[in-house]
Amino acid sequence: MARGQAPSSTGTDPASPLSEQAQFERDVVTHRKAEHVQIVLNQEDVESSYKFWGDVQLVHNSLPEVDYDEIDTRVKLLGKELRLPLVITGMTGGYPGATFINRNLARAAAEVGIAFGVGSERAAIVKGAFPESYSCARDYPVPLKFANIGAPQIIPQPDGGKVVGEEETRRAMELIGADVLAIHLNPLQERIQPEGDRNAKGCLAQIGRLAKKFPVLAKETGAGISREAATRLKGAGVKAFDVSGRGGTSFAAVEYHRAVKQGAKRQIRLGRTFWDWGIPAPVSLVEVAPLKLPVIASGGVRSGLDAARAISLGATAVGFAGGILRAAASSYEETLEELRYFEEELRTAMFLTGARDLSDLRKVRKVITGQTAAWLEGRGA
Repeated sequence: MARGQAPSSTGTDPASPLSEQAQFERDVVTHRKAEHVQIVLNQEDVESSYKFWGDVQLVHNSLPEVDYDEIDTRVKLLGKELRLPLVITGMTGGYPGATFINRNLARAAAEVGIAFGVGSERAAIVKGAFPESYSCARDYPVPLKFANIGAPQIIPQPDGGKVVGEEETRRAMELIGADVLAIHLNPLQERIQPEGDRNAKGCLAQIGRLAKKFPVLAKETGAGISREAATRLKGAGVKAFDVSGRGGTSFAAVEYHRAVKQGAKRQIRLGRTFWDWGIPAPVSLVEVAPLKLPVIASGGVRSGLDAARAISLGATAVGFAGGILRAAASSYEETLEELRYFEEELRTAMFLTGARDLSDLRKVRKVITGQTAAWLEGRGA
Protein backbone atom coordinates (compact mmCIF):
# COMPACT_ATOMS: atom_id res chain seq x y z
CA MET A 1 0.00 0.00 0.00
CA ALA A 2 1.39 3.42 -0.95
CA ARG A 3 2.26 6.16 1.51
CA GLY A 4 -0.73 8.29 2.38
CA GLN A 5 -3.36 5.57 2.15
CA ALA A 6 -5.36 4.90 5.30
CA PRO A 7 -5.16 1.45 6.93
CA SER A 8 -7.81 -1.07 6.03
CA SER A 9 -9.87 -2.68 8.79
CA THR A 10 -11.07 -6.16 9.55
CA GLY A 11 -13.53 -7.49 12.08
CA THR A 12 -16.32 -9.83 13.07
CA ASP A 13 -19.80 -9.40 14.51
CA PRO A 14 -19.17 -8.17 18.09
CA ALA A 15 -22.32 -9.92 19.27
CA SER A 16 -20.99 -13.33 18.26
CA PRO A 17 -18.94 -15.56 20.59
CA LEU A 18 -15.31 -14.88 19.69
CA SER A 19 -12.32 -17.17 19.51
CA GLU A 20 -8.96 -15.56 20.30
CA GLN A 21 -8.33 -15.25 16.54
CA ALA A 22 -11.70 -13.55 15.96
CA GLN A 23 -11.15 -11.32 19.01
CA PHE A 24 -7.83 -10.23 17.55
CA GLU A 25 -9.43 -9.41 14.22
CA ARG A 26 -12.17 -7.36 15.87
CA ASP A 27 -9.84 -5.48 18.19
CA VAL A 28 -7.58 -4.13 15.46
CA VAL A 29 -10.23 -1.54 14.68
CA THR A 30 -11.04 -0.53 18.27
CA HIS A 31 -7.72 -0.06 20.13
CA ARG A 32 -4.68 2.11 19.45
CA LYS A 33 -2.26 -0.70 20.26
CA ALA A 34 -4.24 -2.99 18.00
CA GLU A 35 -4.13 -0.34 15.30
CA HIS A 36 -0.32 -0.40 15.46
CA VAL A 37 -0.40 -4.15 14.89
CA GLN A 38 -2.86 -3.82 12.03
CA ILE A 39 -0.73 -1.25 10.26
CA VAL A 40 2.36 -3.43 10.49
CA LEU A 41 0.39 -6.43 9.25
CA ASN A 42 -1.45 -4.74 6.41
CA GLN A 43 0.65 -1.81 5.24
CA GLU A 44 3.36 -2.54 2.70
CA ASP A 45 5.16 0.72 3.32
CA VAL A 46 6.11 1.01 6.98
CA GLU A 47 9.75 0.00 6.65
CA SER A 48 12.94 1.99 6.47
CA SER A 49 13.87 2.70 2.89
CA TYR A 50 17.29 1.01 3.27
CA LYS A 51 18.17 -2.48 4.55
CA PHE A 52 21.41 -1.98 6.44
CA TRP A 53 22.08 -5.59 7.42
CA GLY A 54 22.61 -6.37 3.73
CA ASP A 55 25.75 -4.21 3.88
CA VAL A 56 27.42 -6.73 6.23
CA GLN A 57 28.84 -9.45 3.99
CA LEU A 58 30.29 -12.56 5.63
CA VAL A 59 33.22 -14.05 3.73
CA HIS A 60 32.46 -17.53 2.42
CA ASN A 61 34.65 -20.43 3.59
CA SER A 62 34.80 -23.18 0.96
CA LEU A 63 36.67 -25.44 3.43
CA PRO A 64 34.63 -24.97 6.59
CA GLU A 65 35.86 -28.17 8.34
CA VAL A 66 32.65 -28.17 10.41
CA ASP A 67 30.05 -30.86 11.04
CA TYR A 68 26.73 -29.09 10.57
CA ASP A 69 25.07 -31.31 13.17
CA GLU A 70 27.63 -30.28 15.80
CA ILE A 71 27.16 -26.50 15.40
CA ASP A 72 26.39 -24.96 18.80
CA THR A 73 24.06 -21.94 18.85
CA ARG A 74 23.65 -21.68 22.63
CA VAL A 75 24.27 -18.38 24.40
CA LYS A 76 23.98 -17.07 27.95
CA LEU A 77 22.07 -13.79 28.18
CA LEU A 78 21.50 -11.99 31.47
CA GLY A 79 22.13 -15.17 33.44
CA LYS A 80 19.85 -17.43 31.38
CA GLU A 81 20.88 -19.95 28.74
CA LEU A 82 19.13 -19.74 25.38
CA ARG A 83 19.28 -22.46 22.76
CA LEU A 84 19.39 -19.79 20.06
CA PRO A 85 20.74 -16.23 20.38
CA LEU A 86 17.28 -14.82 19.74
CA VAL A 87 14.85 -12.55 21.57
CA ILE A 88 11.26 -12.03 20.43
CA THR A 89 11.13 -8.37 21.40
CA GLY A 90 8.07 -6.71 22.92
CA MET A 91 5.37 -5.89 20.40
CA THR A 92 1.91 -5.75 21.89
CA GLY A 93 -0.58 -6.19 24.72
CA GLY A 94 -3.34 -4.24 26.43
CA TYR A 95 -6.34 -5.24 24.32
CA PRO A 96 -8.17 -8.58 24.22
CA GLY A 97 -6.91 -9.79 20.86
CA ALA A 98 -3.28 -9.34 21.94
CA THR A 99 -3.65 -12.51 23.99
CA PHE A 100 -3.76 -14.51 20.76
CA ILE A 101 -0.46 -13.04 19.52
CA ASN A 102 1.40 -13.16 22.83
CA ARG A 103 0.26 -16.69 23.54
CA ASN A 104 1.58 -17.88 20.17
CA LEU A 105 4.87 -16.05 20.71
CA ALA A 106 5.44 -17.26 24.29
CA ARG A 107 4.52 -20.85 23.46
CA ALA A 108 6.89 -20.89 20.48
CA ALA A 109 9.67 -19.19 22.47
CA ALA A 110 9.40 -21.88 25.13
CA GLU A 111 9.48 -24.63 22.53
CA VAL A 112 12.54 -23.27 20.74
CA GLY A 113 14.36 -22.09 23.90
CA ILE A 114 14.63 -18.36 23.25
CA ALA A 115 13.77 -15.15 25.08
CA PHE A 116 10.46 -13.31 24.83
CA GLY A 117 9.21 -9.86 25.81
CA VAL A 118 5.75 -8.35 25.89
CA GLY A 119 4.73 -4.89 24.71
CA SER A 120 4.29 -1.92 27.03
CA GLU A 121 2.41 -3.02 30.15
CA ARG A 122 1.13 0.39 31.20
CA ALA A 123 -2.39 -0.46 30.01
CA ALA A 124 -2.56 -3.32 32.49
CA ILE A 125 -0.67 -1.98 35.49
CA VAL A 126 -2.09 1.57 35.44
CA LYS A 127 -5.50 1.16 33.82
CA GLY A 128 -6.19 -2.49 34.65
CA ALA A 129 -6.82 -3.12 30.96
CA PHE A 130 -6.73 -6.74 29.79
CA PRO A 131 -3.95 -8.08 32.02
CA GLU A 132 -4.51 -11.53 30.52
CA SER A 133 -3.05 -10.25 27.24
CA TYR A 134 0.29 -10.17 29.08
CA SER A 135 -0.08 -12.77 31.82
CA CYS A 136 -0.65 -15.52 29.24
CA ALA A 137 3.16 -15.57 28.97
CA ARG A 138 3.27 -17.20 32.42
CA ASP A 139 1.66 -20.32 30.97
CA TYR A 140 4.85 -21.32 29.14
CA PRO A 141 8.39 -22.11 30.40
CA VAL A 142 10.16 -19.35 28.46
CA PRO A 143 13.83 -19.32 29.58
CA LEU A 144 14.10 -15.51 29.72
CA LYS A 145 11.17 -13.07 29.88
CA PHE A 146 11.19 -9.28 29.61
CA ALA A 147 8.59 -7.02 31.20
CA ASN A 148 8.12 -3.68 29.42
CA ILE A 149 7.42 -0.08 30.38
CA GLY A 150 8.11 3.12 28.47
CA ALA A 151 10.60 5.78 29.53
CA PRO A 152 7.99 8.58 29.12
CA GLN A 153 5.71 6.68 31.51
CA ILE A 154 8.17 6.76 34.42
CA ILE A 155 8.26 10.58 34.62
CA PRO A 156 5.48 13.19 34.94
CA GLN A 157 3.77 14.31 31.74
CA PRO A 158 1.82 17.53 31.11
CA ASP A 159 -1.48 15.61 30.95
CA GLY A 160 -1.09 14.64 34.60
CA GLY A 161 -1.36 10.92 33.91
CA LYS A 162 -0.29 8.28 36.41
CA VAL A 163 3.49 7.92 36.67
CA VAL A 164 4.80 4.37 36.65
CA GLY A 165 6.88 4.01 39.80
CA GLU A 166 8.52 1.17 41.69
CA GLU A 167 5.24 -0.38 42.81
CA GLU A 168 3.75 -0.40 39.30
CA THR A 169 7.00 -1.71 37.86
CA ARG A 170 7.00 -4.57 40.32
CA ARG A 171 3.47 -5.44 39.23
CA ALA A 172 4.60 -5.39 35.59
CA MET A 173 7.37 -7.86 36.42
CA GLU A 174 5.05 -10.12 38.40
CA LEU A 175 2.32 -10.04 35.77
CA ILE A 176 4.37 -12.12 33.35
CA GLY A 177 6.91 -13.66 35.74
CA ALA A 178 9.65 -11.53 34.18
CA ASP A 179 13.36 -11.94 34.73
CA VAL A 180 14.34 -8.51 33.38
CA LEU A 181 12.65 -5.14 32.96
CA ALA A 182 12.85 -3.59 29.48
CA ILE A 183 12.48 0.19 29.54
CA HIS A 184 11.73 1.28 26.01
CA LEU A 185 13.04 4.55 24.64
CA ASN A 186 10.77 5.93 21.91
CA PRO A 187 11.14 9.71 21.58
CA LEU A 188 10.65 9.56 17.80
CA GLN A 189 7.38 7.68 18.06
CA GLU A 190 6.11 9.90 20.86
CA ARG A 191 6.80 13.02 18.81
CA ILE A 192 4.95 11.74 15.74
CA GLN A 193 2.04 10.20 17.68
CA PRO A 194 -1.02 12.48 17.81
CA GLU A 195 -1.39 11.65 21.52
CA GLY A 196 2.33 11.27 22.21
CA ASP A 197 4.08 12.30 25.42
CA ARG A 198 6.10 15.52 25.15
CA ASN A 199 8.36 15.46 28.21
CA ALA A 200 11.65 13.54 28.32
CA LYS A 201 13.34 15.45 31.17
CA GLY A 202 14.27 13.21 34.06
CA CYS A 203 14.15 9.86 32.26
CA LEU A 204 17.78 8.98 32.90
CA ALA A 205 17.59 9.67 36.63
CA GLN A 206 14.43 7.61 36.99
CA ILE A 207 15.91 4.76 34.96
CA GLY A 208 18.79 4.84 37.43
CA ARG A 209 16.40 4.61 40.38
CA LEU A 210 14.58 1.65 38.87
CA ALA A 211 17.89 -0.01 37.94
CA LYS A 212 18.73 -0.13 41.65
CA LYS A 213 15.64 -2.28 42.21
CA PHE A 214 15.35 -4.34 39.03
CA PRO A 215 17.68 -5.68 36.32
CA VAL A 216 17.06 -3.22 33.48
CA LEU A 217 17.45 -3.56 29.73
CA ALA A 218 17.39 -0.25 27.82
CA LYS A 219 15.55 -0.79 24.56
CA GLU A 220 15.11 1.58 21.64
CA THR A 221 12.20 1.23 19.24
CA GLY A 222 13.67 1.68 15.77
CA ALA A 223 15.96 4.70 15.93
CA GLY A 224 19.07 3.20 17.55
CA ILE A 225 21.21 3.98 20.60
CA SER A 226 24.38 6.05 20.28
CA ARG A 227 27.56 5.36 22.24
CA GLU A 228 27.02 8.58 24.21
CA ALA A 229 23.49 7.59 25.25
CA ALA A 230 24.60 4.03 26.02
CA THR A 231 27.44 5.31 28.20
CA ARG A 232 25.01 7.39 30.25
CA LEU A 233 22.63 4.46 30.57
CA LYS A 234 25.44 2.16 31.69
CA GLY A 235 26.40 4.75 34.30
CA ALA A 236 22.80 4.69 35.52
CA GLY A 237 23.03 0.96 36.16
CA VAL A 238 21.46 -0.54 33.04
CA LYS A 239 22.52 -4.18 32.59
CA ALA A 240 22.06 -4.60 28.81
CA PHE A 241 20.94 -2.89 25.61
CA ASP A 242 18.59 -3.62 22.75
CA VAL A 243 19.78 -1.15 20.12
CA SER A 244 16.73 -1.44 17.80
CA GLY A 245 18.29 0.68 15.11
CA ARG A 246 17.01 1.97 11.79
CA GLY A 247 16.47 -0.56 9.03
CA GLY A 248 13.26 -2.34 9.94
CA THR A 249 9.80 -1.10 10.85
CA SER A 250 9.75 2.69 11.11
CA PHE A 251 7.45 3.82 13.90
CA ALA A 252 7.44 7.26 12.32
CA ALA A 253 5.87 5.48 9.34
CA VAL A 254 3.42 3.57 11.54
CA GLU A 255 2.32 6.81 13.22
CA TYR A 256 2.17 8.52 9.83
CA HIS A 257 -0.43 5.99 8.70
CA ARG A 258 -2.41 6.51 11.91
CA ALA A 259 -2.26 10.27 11.34
CA VAL A 260 -3.54 9.84 7.79
CA LYS A 261 -6.51 7.91 9.11
CA GLN A 262 -7.20 10.62 11.70
CA GLY A 263 -6.59 13.51 9.33
CA ALA A 264 -3.90 14.89 11.66
CA LYS A 265 -2.01 17.11 9.22
CA ARG A 266 0.86 18.08 11.52
CA GLN A 267 1.61 14.44 12.37
CA ILE A 268 1.33 13.46 8.70
CA ARG A 269 4.01 16.01 7.89
CA LEU A 270 6.25 14.95 10.80
CA GLY A 271 5.88 11.25 9.97
CA ARG A 272 6.82 11.83 6.35
CA THR A 273 9.79 14.03 7.30
CA PHE A 274 11.23 11.65 9.92
CA TRP A 275 10.34 8.35 8.20
CA ASP A 276 14.03 7.40 7.87
CA TRP A 277 15.34 9.03 11.05
CA GLY A 278 17.76 7.13 13.26
CA ILE A 279 21.07 5.35 13.61
CA PRO A 280 21.34 2.27 11.36
CA ALA A 281 21.07 -0.93 13.36
CA PRO A 282 24.56 -2.29 12.51
CA VAL A 283 26.10 1.10 13.29
CA SER A 284 24.33 1.32 16.64
CA LEU A 285 25.59 -2.17 17.45
CA VAL A 286 29.17 -1.17 16.64
CA GLU A 287 28.73 1.97 18.77
CA VAL A 288 27.41 0.14 21.83
CA ALA A 289 29.30 -3.20 21.81
CA PRO A 290 32.58 -1.76 23.21
CA LEU A 291 30.81 -0.90 26.49
CA LYS A 292 31.10 -4.59 27.47
CA LEU A 293 27.46 -5.14 28.38
CA PRO A 294 25.21 -7.65 26.60
CA VAL A 295 23.81 -6.19 23.39
CA ILE A 296 20.71 -7.38 21.57
CA ALA A 297 20.90 -6.29 17.94
CA SER A 298 17.49 -5.51 16.48
CA GLY A 299 16.05 -3.28 13.83
CA GLY A 300 15.44 -4.96 10.49
CA VAL A 301 16.59 -8.44 11.48
CA ARG A 302 14.53 -10.61 9.16
CA SER A 303 16.48 -13.88 8.94
CA GLY A 304 19.03 -16.12 10.54
CA LEU A 305 21.57 -14.71 8.10
CA ASP A 306 20.92 -11.22 9.48
CA ALA A 307 21.43 -12.71 12.95
CA ALA A 308 24.79 -14.15 11.89
CA ARG A 309 25.80 -10.75 10.53
CA ALA A 310 24.88 -9.08 13.82
CA ILE A 311 26.70 -11.62 15.97
CA SER A 312 29.78 -11.28 13.78
CA LEU A 313 29.77 -7.56 14.68
CA GLY A 314 29.64 -8.28 18.41
CA ALA A 315 25.99 -8.79 19.33
CA THR A 316 25.23 -11.16 22.19
CA ALA A 317 21.86 -11.99 20.64
CA VAL A 318 19.44 -10.53 18.11
CA GLY A 319 15.90 -9.22 18.39
CA PHE A 320 13.07 -10.31 16.13
CA ALA A 321 9.74 -8.46 15.98
CA GLY A 322 8.25 -7.37 12.65
CA GLY A 323 9.66 -10.46 10.97
CA ILE A 324 7.52 -12.80 13.08
CA LEU A 325 4.41 -10.71 13.74
CA ARG A 326 2.49 -11.95 10.70
CA ALA A 327 3.11 -15.55 11.70
CA ALA A 328 2.05 -14.91 15.31
CA ALA A 329 -1.13 -13.20 14.14
CA SER A 330 -1.95 -16.34 12.14
CA SER A 331 -1.21 -19.35 14.34
CA TYR A 332 1.17 -21.03 16.74
CA GLU A 333 2.18 -23.48 14.01
CA GLU A 334 3.26 -20.68 11.66
CA THR A 335 5.09 -18.94 14.49
CA LEU A 336 7.05 -22.09 15.32
CA GLU A 337 7.77 -22.73 11.65
CA GLU A 338 9.19 -19.23 11.23
CA LEU A 339 11.51 -19.75 14.19
CA ARG A 340 12.66 -23.12 12.79
CA TYR A 341 13.50 -21.47 9.47
CA PHE A 342 15.38 -18.75 11.37
CA GLU A 343 17.42 -21.37 13.20
CA GLU A 344 18.29 -23.21 9.99
CA GLU A 345 19.39 -19.97 8.32
CA LEU A 346 21.65 -19.09 11.25
CA ARG A 347 23.19 -22.54 11.37
CA THR A 348 23.73 -22.51 7.60
CA ALA A 349 25.49 -19.14 7.80
CA MET A 350 27.71 -20.56 10.53
CA PHE A 351 28.44 -23.66 8.46
CA LEU A 352 29.36 -21.58 5.40
CA THR A 353 31.81 -19.47 7.42
CA GLY A 354 33.35 -22.38 9.34
CA ALA A 355 31.94 -21.26 12.71
CA ARG A 356 31.43 -24.09 15.19
CA ASP A 357 29.84 -21.84 17.80
CA LEU A 358 28.96 -18.20 18.36
CA SER A 359 32.45 -17.40 19.59
CA ASP A 360 33.82 -18.56 16.23
CA LEU A 361 31.14 -16.54 14.41
CA ARG A 362 32.38 -13.35 16.06
CA LYS A 363 35.80 -13.97 14.51
CA VAL A 364 34.79 -14.60 10.91
CA ARG A 365 35.95 -12.22 8.21
CA LYS A 366 33.41 -9.72 6.96
CA VAL A 367 33.20 -6.86 4.49
CA ILE A 368 31.03 -3.82 5.21
CA THR A 369 29.75 -1.87 2.24
CA GLY A 370 27.12 0.70 1.24
CA GLN A 371 25.52 3.21 3.56
CA THR A 372 26.65 1.27 6.63
CA ALA A 373 30.28 1.68 5.62
CA ALA A 374 29.68 5.37 5.01
CA TRP A 375 28.10 5.76 8.44
CA LEU A 376 30.94 3.94 10.17
CA GLU A 377 33.52 6.05 8.35
CA GLY A 378 31.78 9.33 9.10
CA ARG A 379 30.36 8.73 12.58
CA GLY A 380 33.11 10.72 14.29
CA ALA A 381 32.00 13.93 12.58
